[in-house]
Amino acid sequence: MNKLWIRITFTFLTLLAVVLLTIGLFIADLVKNTYMDMTRTQLAQDAKLLSKTMNIEKLSKKPGLLQEKIAHNYSTYEPRVTIINLNGKVLADSYKDPTKMENHANRPEFREVVDQHLSRGESIRPSKTLGYSMLYVAHPLKYHGKTVAVVRIAISLEKIETVLRRLWISLACALLIAFVIAAIIGFRIAKRFTRPIEASIEVSTRLMEKDYDSRVHVKASGELKQLTGAINDLAENLKQQMDEIKENQQRLTAVLENMVSGVMLIDATAQIVLVNRAMEKLTGMTSAQLIGKRHIEAWKNFGLSQLIDYAFHDRKSMHDEVHLYYPTERILDAHVAPYLDDKGSIKGIVTVLHDITDIRRLEKIRSEFVANVSHELKTPITSIKGFAETLLDGAIQDEETCQSFLKIIYDESDRLHRLISDILDLSKIEQHRIPLKVHSLDLIQVIHETIATTQERIQAKQLTVLLPTQHEVMMEADKDRLQQIILNLVTNAIAYTPEKGLIQIEVQERTSDLDLIVRDTGIGISETDLPRIFERFYRVDKARSRQSGGTGLGLAIVKHLVESSQGKIAVQSEEGKGTTFTITLPKKQKV
Repeated sequence: MNKLWIRITFTFLTLLAVVLLTIGLFIADLVKNTYMDMTRTQLAQDAKLLSKTMNIEKLSKKPGLLQEKIAHNYSTYEPRVTIINLNGKVLADSYKDPTKMENHANRPEFREVVDQHLSRGESIRPSKTLGYSMLYVAHPLKYHGKTVAVVRIAISLEKIETVLRRLWISLACALLIAFVIAAIIGFRIAKRFTRPIEASIEVSTRLMEKDYDSRVHVKASGELKQLTGAINDLAENLKQQMDEIKENQQRLTAVLENMVSGVMLIDATAQIVLVNRAMEKLTGMTSAQLIGKRHIEAWKNFGLSQLIDYAFHDRKSMHDEVHLYYPTERILDAHVAPYLDDKGSIKGIVTVLHDITDIRRLEKIRSEFVANVSHELKTPITSIKGFAETLLDGAIQDEETCQSFLKIIYDESDRLHRLISDILDLSKIEQHRIPLKVHSLDLIQVIHETIATTQERIQAKQLTVLLPTQHEVMMEADKDRLQQIILNLVTNAIAYTPEKGLIQIEVQERTSDLDLIVRDTGIGISETDLPRIFERFYRVDKARSRQSGGTGLGLAIVKHLVESSQGKIAVQSEEGKGTTFTITLPKKQKV
């Protein structure tokens, strides 16, 4: 019985049943008493009427005539009529032979009339003659104002009860019909009354289940209308607030997830409660693996954990560099700050980690680059200065020595010029300050033109150069940059290939791109040196490179030029057997 309308209906029906039962009992008792009073009155009137119409003095002298008259006149009369003299002897009876009836002097109704001189005597008792309960009403028979006999009229209570039973059945049916009608009306009223309440409860339950679109659509009036309106207003306000919270949460999530820096939120128990995607990448673990763990368990990094503990203890922001060794070695710029509640109590720590590994690596590269440039510039400058000082000290007088020294000074200054030019070119390429002038060209023709500029060095080392067999290969590229790529690779091959060695240039054409391959039979590159050959100033054989006039920047320039042309460069080498550079370039440049 959980439904409100059922409880209301049940209560109403219970009260209704009690009221109807009380009314029924009251009416039944009233009907019974009224009917009994009416019966008594009717019997009394009949007795009184009988006494007035009967000449008892005359008839009493002829008992047989009295009995005959009573039997004749009242045999069809339902009540029983009995004439009793003052001694209690039955003179006549409409049902029985008076001679066979006992003396009635002790009957209560008879005693009330004779002894108490009442105008009417009454009694209810079982009849010894008939054997069932009767209602007796007695009235005096007077002659010249003097009571000479008693008229008694009796009626069976069974007949009265039969009549009353019929009345009670009718009353019960009427009350039952009234109960059913009232129950139906009460049911409808209860349903109508509780429908808005039940709808409000259902909507409230759905609101607790986060269904903020739920509304009360049941019509109501009065206070119930105010209730349903308040529920709907509450639902609308909740929906707006949740939409705002959801939107703010989405914004915050978008910011956190797209931050380059790793963000981690730690609660007051030192457990991780939130991490973003960048933090997952830094740790090599998912948020499910991190959330719920203590920060020292998740990171296993003493420096960071100590920084967080200091922030907890000192209740202030901390900043430091942290070295991370798992899953990869990184340098992190760590900012740790506590966040407080309204009462000033610390609720947790916000940790922001920025990966500065590349910055530190670039700083290191810059430092190494400055050192390498200084070293590379120092060598020719020292040489130029030394030979110039020698000439100034008197060697200029010796023409042969002077010419030799001037030739060395010229070569070193030329090398210095090439070094500075390469440094400037590399700087411009890295900063994208050299615009590409792309147009259609024949790659085979560009290769032939470039090789022609190196013929003197090729012949000096008696090298064999094999060129592509194709007649024409058309592509889109910047001719000057393409020539610089080919020249640097060929120059590098000439420098590291022994005399009478072989240099081969191939072109492998495909539908949308092509491979430019430069292969030599030089000294090769060891596996240790292979990953570093595109670094600035890195030389596989420093002595050979300087002898050939190399700056150590050629391959770095090639790599950047290839990448700026939307291409890729790969190298394969075996020490003592030679090296193969493969450059993949698109036939058409993407805008």
